[in-house]
Amino acid sequence: MVSNTTPQLKRTLGLTGLTLFGVTYMTVITVFTTYGIVNKVTDGHLPAAYIVAVVAMLFTAASYGAMVRRYPVAGSAYTYTQQSFGGAAGFLTGWVMLLDYLFIPMINFMLIGIYLNTQFPAIPVWAFTLAALLLVLVFNILGITLVSKLNMAIIGLSVILVIVFVALSFKTAFGGDASVSLIEPFTFGSGGIGAIASGAGILALSFLGFDAVSTLSEEAKQPRKDIPRAIVLSTLVGGLLFIIVSWAGSLAFRPDWATLSQAEVDAAGTTVMDNFGVPWMTSLFVAVYVVGAFGSGMTGQVSVSRILYAMGRDGMLPKPLSRLHQRFGTPIVAAVTVSVFALSALFLSLDTVAFMISFGALAAFAMVNLSVIRTYIFPRGGRREPLRAKHIVLHLIFPLVGFALTIWLWTSLQPTTWIVGLIWVLLGVGIIAMVTGGFRRPVPKMDFSEQDPTTEQIDQLGEDYPLEGSRH
Repeated sequence: MVSNTTPQLKRTLGLTGLTLFGVTYMTVITVFTTYGIVNKVTDGHLPAAYIVAVVAMLFTAASYGAMVRRYPVAGSAYTYTQQSFGGAAGFLTGWVMLLDYLFIPMINFMLIGIYLNTQFPAIPVWAFTLAALLLVLVFNILGITLVSKLNMAIIGLSVILVIVFVALSFKTAFGGDASVSLIEPFTFGSGGIGAIASGAGILALSFLGFDAVSTLSEEAKQPRKDIPRAIVLSTLVGGLLFIIVSWAGSLAFRPDWATLSQAEVDAAGTTVMDNFGVPWMTSLFVAVYVVGAFGSGMTGQVSVSRILYAMGRDGMLPKPLSRLHQRFGTPIVAAVTVSVFALSALFLSLDTVAFMISFGALAAFAMVNLSVIRTYIFPRGGRREPLRAKHIVLHLIFPLVGFALTIWLWTSLQPTTWIVGLIWVLLGVGIIAMVTGGFRRPVPKMDFSEQDPTTEQIDQLGEDYPLEGSRH
């Protein structure tokens, strides 16, 4: 007898499995991406900046959890904003996120060049960066996904590397130096709270992907209960790991960051490793980090090229972006466009790119916090019954705190970042005006993932998963 049952994903993941997925997705080695940049901004008080960032991210993670509870499907800040505030707000949120996605491959190409140059100084940084960019472009066109298959091995090596790093840091810090202060890295330092906030704003990029847990809604045993908890827990656990690693490093290596060269700041991972006096450790770190950066750059480029392809196909961007390679079936024009944009890595600074990624991330986080208030406190069609104290705390006070903290970090970024960001937003407004015929037609919807729900699916979810306390 032949079964007509449609294959479905198995619901096997509990709270622990979901949390581990979230922590793994963030990868603890990310701490070295902005290690030198934030230490320089905060005058060596990276752990303090991480604490501020973790507190802000926890409130935002709670807001993501609330939106996942409302729409237990793979979603994003774009989806939540679009459903809460309508097409225009959703489009602009997605547009800012697109800027974020465009810069993510670029920062990985830059880091590959910076770290390989520490091992092969005769070859300039730009040569390694350009080689990585072109190699990823070729892989993107060919559709090769080998790096993704090696992802778990890379993560395993990263964890081992971080454990060894922390052990060596403590050994160096307490190897006879009685002047080591355990608390000083957690203070504000000479720059005050403003410098710490600026550093914490940059660190927003360390938490990109903590909401990736939401993509496992169809494989979770209790999605409405465990997914929101796992998002918050993975943010907390990942944040604690970031704090521990940065704290250990600050105890072992306490230079005057303002006097270090820009190359030493950008490649701060090797700067700290060299301080241990263990040559093989530096080489291992560079090897693991470069492979991880290549994998991240490749997956990031694949993702954003598919987004541009979808936007070209839907008429939101020029149609040529939707052109596929005749032989390999990959979006060749979109892939080349992303690579051309990434060529900016040859003349932009690492801190500028890091600031731009955080700009996009914090903008999205702010909109998710507002979406919770709009969805739960001021739902479409009006409220059907009085609010309870639980709703006021979870769906009004917490999101307001998360929004305020996010805006605080957002406004702490460099002025140049805001200029570029606002120009990008204005371009988005211009695109809306063009594709809607001067705002006379509905704003089109972006396709950020093959798994993103349609409006009809989300409306159905509103019936299947009603708001707590509402009556249908």
